[in-house]
Amino acid sequence: MNYTKNIFLIMIVLLGFFSCDDELDIVPISEKSADNFFSNEQEIESAIIGVYAQLQNNGLYGLDLIGVGEIPAEDTFEEIAANDGGRFGQLDDFSTNPANDLVGDIWRESYRGIQRTNVVLNRINDIEFEDASTKTNRIGEMKFVRALLYFNLVRLYGDVPLVVEETESPFDFFGLGRTPSTEVYAQITADLTDAVQDLPAAKLPGRPASGTAQALLADVQLTLGNFSGALTNLEAVVNSGQFELMPSTSEIFGEANEGNAEILFEVQYASGFDADGSDEGSSAGSQFRPSGTTANAKGHNLPTQAFIDLFEAGDTRLDDYVAIDPDANPFYFLTKYEVSATGADDGGTDHIIIRFADVILKYAEALNENGQTPEAIIQLNRIRSRAGLAGTTATSQADVRSAIRQERRFELVGEGKRWLDLKRYGTAIEVMNAFFASNNAGVTINDNNLVLPIPQSQIDTDPDFIEQNPGY
Repeated sequence: MNYTKNIFLIMIVLLGFFSCDDELDIVPISEKSADNFFSNEQEIESAIIGVYAQLQNNGLYGLDLIGVGEIPAEDTFEEIAANDGGRFGQLDDFSTNPANDLVGDIWRESYRGIQRTNVVLNRINDIEFEDASTKTNRIGEMKFVRALLYFNLVRLYGDVPLVVEETESPFDFFGLGRTPSTEVYAQITADLTDAVQDLPAAKLPGRPASGTAQALLADVQLTLGNFSGALTNLEAVVNSGQFELMPSTSEIFGEANEGNAEILFEVQYASGFDADGSDEGSSAGSQFRPSGTTANAKGHNLPTQAFIDLFEAGDTRLDDYVAIDPDANPFYFLTKYEVSATGADDGGTDHIIIRFADVILKYAEALNENGQTPEAIIQLNRIRSRAGLAGTTATSQADVRSAIRQERRFELVGEGKRWLDLKRYGTAIEVMNAFFASNNAGVTINDNNLVLPIPQSQIDTDPDFIEQNPGY
């Protein structure tokens, strides 16, 4: 873990270097402080570490991207809807408004990350590296991160401004408006296709490998309904020999299991670093706990009792992924995010963005949609077997499709996948309206609820060209 600790120490310095004033929180972010930097390999490497540091932000994988990918769906909920001004509670009942802090934070921090990748990609070509392959790898890393951030944005907001050049003045981009999603997806695909070629086969902690980019590209293809393209890429990742399922569901999450063979890409965190007031811990562990169970517990993203009741007898994931502290609170919580002994919001657990179990289930999905249902069952049963379960009884293509979708709920609960899966399947409206009706919740959703509102602050900045999504 020395590599990890060194990265974090450098991050503390860089976070100050990259800081932005509030008046620059518009799209795209301008970081004039970088003008006289990045003149050699060492400075470029520092800038790249700054890109990874940005992913730690609470507006991204520190908290918000996990919650927004999970809470709108039916398997997790908010214990107290009004907590933190309702920023997660509004997701739970689809009352999100354009002034919601979470809506603005995800937007702003994503574009900050994109600007950082654009700066590196704009300048790295003029810098001589001691090892040319390292330079190629770094270009691939930046294209991967840029693609990841745009993939999040386009799925959450729909059409978004597409900026792939370094921004020297934010005023240069006023009046450009939102770019059609088709063009954003084309850029994501181009970046990931390049990254597959540029990245190394072997993964290093905190960095993507070629197979990581290939897995994300397959996710994009599944989202766009390109099942044959997804199958090609997923098959390559599964057969690459670079990743493997951990033997037990108890060996995937937590600081003790960081860097394991199942991880394709993770955002790194560490607890206990507070030398200059900037910590490197995650808020997820404490804020995803029920109230009263730990300091700063907010009751966000808690598994519902109805979901807990769906687990089959003997499923090891019930003990390994969720827990309950009945003396403090009657609700279950996720154990995928640990609470740190060093204090609230200082969790050291890495957030895994892509892992091999997710890849295998998507591979099963692609096989099934391409008419290879028997082969899909084999892959599905790999996940069930590890969880201590017998093979699926599904045999038809339709039943296997349902079984794969159900298995993803148990395997990936709380990781920010379920809502995005429902949208990808095209079943989000049907599933959620049935869920609300069965609970007499008095909520009905429609197509407008499939995307978030554009942040009001963004519309106020460029009102003639940034239009709000319908229904908000």
